[in-house]
Amino acid sequence: MSKSPIVQRTLSTVVANTMKLFPMVSITGPRQSGRTTLCHLVGPGYTYLNLEIDEHKQFAETDPGGFLEKYKDGVILDEVQAVPALFPYLQYYTDKRGKNGEYVLSGSQNFLLMEKITQSLAGRVAVFSLLPFGINEIWPYLPITQRQWPELAVKGFYPKLFKEKKMQAKVFYGSYIKTYLERDVRQIINLRQRRAFQQFLKLCASHAGQIFNATEIGSKIGVDSKTISNWLSVLETSYVIYMLPPYFENFEKRIIKKPTLYFYDTGLLCHLLNIADADALENHAMSGAIFENFVITELLKNAYHRGEQPQAYFWQDSNGREVDLLMEEQSRLNLYEIKQGKTIKPEFFKNLDLLKTLSTEKGLNPLTKVVYGGVESYQRQGHEVMSWQKLAD
Repeated sequence: MSKSPIVQRTLSTVVANTMKLFPMVSITGPRQSGRTTLCHLVGPGYTYLNLEIDEHKQFAETDPGGFLEKYKDGVILDEVQAVPALFPYLQYYTDKRGKNGEYVLSGSQNFLLMEKITQSLAGRVAVFSLLPFGINEIWPYLPITQRQWPELAVKGFYPKLFKEKKMQAKVFYGSYIKTYLERDVRQIINLRQRRAFQQFLKLCASHAGQIFNATEIGSKIGVDSKTISNWLSVLETSYVIYMLPPYFENFEKRIIKKPTLYFYDTGLLCHLLNIADADALENHAMSGAIFENFVITELLKNAYHRGEQPQAYFWQDSNGREVDLLMEEQSRLNLYEIKQGKTIKPEFFKNLDLLKTLSTEKGLNPLTKVVYGGVESYQRQGHEVMSWQKLAD
């Protein structure tokens, strides 16, 4: 049986170079995104310790100083957020020893890890996020027949789906929800309403690409908005969903102020919507929203995997005029309109023209782009028309 090729992660070179400059680097990201593999790649020969394992966790909790005296000079601390007491000691011992690249910290619960880093390790650690494969990372290994966005969106981008050729997406995602996601929820909050939480997950999927209203969703499953907000924070912490905030520059006084909801992986999104294959996706009522989710997430992955912290927003005014994505890239604002169709229509440019005019009046000089489901890329009416396949560049 032939082995699957080893996919080179874009982030690996960035992390390896940064380890020469900081005593610690931190790599967050969802479970099964390839974080452990990346840690071993950037820290060859480093001692690996998973702090969710009782033996290591107990040692680190009861004697953090002794733990860091024993494990030094090249250590990977995985799921390090499981031992909050360790962080002040990491600060003390790395300052004392003064060695760059001594520790690689990794964790699957972003909020908990970043909270401790901010409190104890600011200025001593470089922070990175590793998401599932970007389309640019796997494109060279894909057969021509699989170079279609519906096939990719339904399959999703978790490494195991590409490593295990016989792994079915529905099996992987069903197991992922039970094995990882629900466990993370139980660790962070006391999950007593499991059935309601499962309903909440499916409702999030049905609202992908839409303005998120906690009160409205809570009323559908019979829980209050505070519970919905708690569950939402868990999904964000575990890299399941992210909220795209509105752009608050005063382009117009009346703008929508609630965020829109997206999934980090369209395979999980499709699984929750019971979309089993590419044909079902193309005929689904949410195919346009899923294409939008697919494109925005790929643009964010590209930034995260270059070691950047992307600044991304959407814009919508009280008249319903909207632009899907605004990203600050290389000190410039890029405006993206995202359309699933394979034929470019003049109305695709209408809101881009409006927002370009409004932002230019504020002293900005944005680039405007339409990302669509076709294969040709060119300039039209002062805008870049961009095939979704350019995401693979």
